[in-house]
Amino acid sequence: MTEQESDGLSQLGQKTELPQSPDAAVIESVPNPHPDTNYTVRFTCPEFTSICPITGQPDFAHLVIDYVPEARLVESKSLKLYLASFRNHGAFHEDCTIAIAKRLEEVLAPRWLRIGGYWFPRGGMPIDIFYQSGSPPEGLWLPDQGVAPYRGRG
Repeated sequence: MTEQESDGLSQLGQKTELPQSPDAAVIESVPNPHPDTNYTVRFTCPEFTSICPITGQPDFAHLVIDYVPEARLVESKSLKLYLASFRNHGAFHEDCTIAIAKRLEEVLAPRWLRIGGYWFPRGGMPIDIFYQSGSPPEGLWLPDQGVAPYRGRG
């Protein structure tokens, strides 16, 4: 990345405090060096946590985020901090998963995006949430998300 491309990045290479909430988190992006090519970018967060808004107990998920970039790529440190900001955030599984998808769409304007939220059981029942922005581009290699149906998720 050139110095010009890294201008405006406030978190990469800096000591950065964990944002207090998802709304306070800043997701940064960098130019896509191959905007003329359809390719899949995958981020996997196997230890995502949030808080149940009713009981205050922690909830755990394995998130898989796939997207096809247009002009911008998400800067990974800012994404990690954004996802970690949910640690003390009270929200249901559906809200967390869809809020992440919408925020990434807002920041990146990708050609295509999908997220799989594979949540560990609450009350003895896993709740999995899936979202995609539409049909993936034709000819795109799209690997399986690789998370087994619930049987201890291990």
